[in-house]
Amino acid sequence: MAELTSKQRAQLRGLANGIDTILIVGKDGIGDNLVKQADDALEARELIKGRVLENALLTPREVAEQLAPLTRSEVVQVIGTKFVLYRPSHRKDKKDKIVLVDRKGK
Repeated sequence: MAELTSKQRAQLRGLANGIDTILIVGKDGIGDNLVKQADDALEARELIKGRVLENALLTPREVAEQLAPLTRSEVVQVIGTKFVLYRPSHRKDKKDKIVLVDRKGK
């Protein structure tokens, strides 16, 4: 997947404001179960928000940067204890796909 441009990242940040946190990372860190949960959520929604609990051993930035390659996604933002990941859906039948602004910045 091509690196997101700043305009695309800004667009995704705006969309992420309206979504609920669905991924919670606790003291167990990033396990197979968490990766599968994130992967399934990304396929269904394209954009997911996660939260890192205070008892976790990793920072939100570390979690996002480790989870992104495992789920073939991009880190959109990390703010406070929350992080946002994006991966375009590969399903052709998905009706509400996120359409990013084009790479030329129009």
